[in-house]
Amino acid sequence: MDACLRRHDGRMRLNPRPSCATNPAMAGDIKLHDSWRDPLAEEFSSPYMAALREFLMGERAKGKRIFPVASDWFRALDLTPLDKVRVVILGQDPYHGLGQAHGLCFSVRPGVAPPPSLVNIYKELDSDLGIARPAHGFLEHWARQGVLLLNSVLTVEMGIAASHRDRGWEKFTDAIIRLVNAKPDPVVFMLWGSYAQKKAAFVDSTDRGGRHLVLKAPHPSPLSAHNGFFGCKHFSKANAFLAEHGMAPIDWALPPVEAAA
Repeated sequence: MDACLRRHDGRMRLNPRPSCATNPAMAGDIKLHDSWRDPLAEEFSSPYMAALREFLMGERAKGKRIFPVASDWFRALDLTPLDKVRVVILGQDPYHGLGQAHGLCFSVRPGVAPPPSLVNIYKELDSDLGIARPAHGFLEHWARQGVLLLNSVLTVEMGIAASHRDRGWEKFTDAIIRLVNAKPDPVVFMLWGSYAQKKAAFVDSTDRGGRHLVLKAPHPSPLSAHNGFFGCKHFSKANAFLAEHGMAPIDWALPPVEAAA
């Protein structure tokens, strides 16, 4: 993928040019904040990433529709610079419904009804911090404050959940987690569900003598939220930890979507 990397206005972009023009995986204007560029350069030039690119090209050639759009694949890394990360929320795969995914885990575009897991996140926010459920599911306000909303897999085929697992994205996002773990400032990791909790192995957590706070709870899915996600109080615990270390808390209250978009 590195053949198409270019810097522009503090961000790394994967811009179409002759070498990329026939590469659907490079189509559009894929933005990546410059703070991630050098730390991830080895990943972008790796054989597994080349294989992932070929897979995505092949899927496009077959006429398959991939979500989110290419310009949003690295949206989480574009909105949240590495040096600004204060909280990490890990998801699994992008939403596979039309118009839902836009590169931030659990978030949906303005005008799209919040999916059930996000509704349950809002319920916990209300219970924990008294924040009433917003009328939308657009979480960019969190991302711009330093909440890295990272899916483990960054693409999916329309209508087929988990269709792009084990193609290389997991290795790439594991590298991202390791980079965040290497930051000198303490970070809060919210790990919801067994899949996300496996990533705790990459984190130097306070319970192992490290500097980062790892918060674990069941996934907010309707299938598991009542088994301990509700009542986990992760949002207040995260803010308390940040304050304890001299950092500003996250404003978890989402503004109206007209202001957020």
